[in-house]
Amino acid sequence: MKFVLASYGTRGDIEPSVVVARELQRRGHDVVMAVPPDLISFTESAGLETVSYGLDTKTWLDVYRNFWTFFFHTFWKVREIRTMWRQMWELSDECWAQMNTTLMSAAQGADVLFAGQSYQEPAANVAEYHDIPLVTLHHIPMRPNGQLVTILPSRLGRAAMKAFDWVSWRLNKKVEDAQRRELRLPKASSPSPQRIAERRSLEIQGYDSVCFPGLATEWAKWNGLRPFVGSLTMAMTQEADDEVASWIAGGTPPIFFGFGSMPVESPSAALEMIGSACAELGERALIGAGWSDFGGAQLPEHVKVVGAVNYATVFPACRAVVHHGGSGTTAASLRAGVPTLILSMDANQTLWGGQVKKLKVGTTRRFSTTTRESLVADLRRILVSDYVDRARELAAGMTKPGESAVAAADAMERFAQARCSA
Repeated sequence: MKFVLASYGTRGDIEPSVVVARELQRRGHDVVMAVPPDLISFTESAGLETVSYGLDTKTWLDVYRNFWTFFFHTFWKVREIRTMWRQMWELSDECWAQMNTTLMSAAQGADVLFAGQSYQEPAANVAEYHDIPLVTLHHIPMRPNGQLVTILPSRLGRAAMKAFDWVSWRLNKKVEDAQRRELRLPKASSPSPQRIAERRSLEIQGYDSVCFPGLATEWAKWNGLRPFVGSLTMAMTQEADDEVASWIAGGTPPIFFGFGSMPVESPSAALEMIGSACAELGERALIGAGWSDFGGAQLPEHVKVVGAVNYATVFPACRAVVHHGGSGTTAASLRAGVPTLILSMDANQTLWGGQVKKLKVGTTRRFSTTTRESLVADLRRILVSDYVDRARELAAGMTKPGESAVAAADAMERFAQARCSA
């Protein structure tokens, strides 16, 4: 069978789709990936045929990050927020149009079209046009449910998510209407998530159900169309792994700090804050640089800065993990069985932070409001035995990476075969 997998975002957003694509290809299927131009080298190095999909990730990432930082920090500056909002949506509309062009070509003759968490709407329209089954992947439960919005009762949380879907549809209505006209499809009369569900699409949940107690029961009515497969990760070895393992072995287990593809505005200030907080606590700090430039700084003896590392081997050797709350990094820290502190930078990361706090395996706050004093207090809180024990208990109930890849591919094959024989 031919599977076309479209995925947009940073490397952490793309990696779960790559995991599924490689497993499908290993089984002998014809697989094509569609990813942002600046991540084509990543997917091609994984042995996958790849086409360009949307704009470069870095084109919009700064605008996206700045909007959310500004929104949470200076929400009263309406004019500036409105300008950033317009810039963000102009880039989004341009991305949408390019995605439509790419998928119209790539999906010809495909048996299944797969869409990662971002920009499922244009992919769903193309699948409808070609009359082929759609599979979506979610790194967090994005369909209306009563378990995600931790600050609200279940009924209100579910209603808030439905309202969010409706607002998102209205915001994207102009560009979606244009796409559907081009495809000669009727104008949509409901939000895309509702239409995706009505088409009986397969919606793979790329996280563990134990991370959202009660969700599997709530979604049992979907009769297997929303399977929980666990987090999908390549767990790739990195050049720095041996060096990092040696450094860790040379002292007490460190606390890992990393912000992935969300660069911090002032690396020097972040470095000073982390170093000072860990010194007060008598802890060592291992900092994953990610997209932030920590080069040239004088490092105290208890601090080490590294590039990319294999989270699957490094995190279990640490006392705790502090990060931005990306879905992949969160899954890795939870799988490691160590306490987690999420210093979020956008809305989705805030949701993961709330869930980690609800599970009592860590805590959270906005990165923009974090100080040396708050960092010390948060770390003291999560390093106690209660948090450590709960983190280990949660990890014991999570799937292994290899199991997740097999489960996702199995679900897609069953779905495709059922649709082809229907």
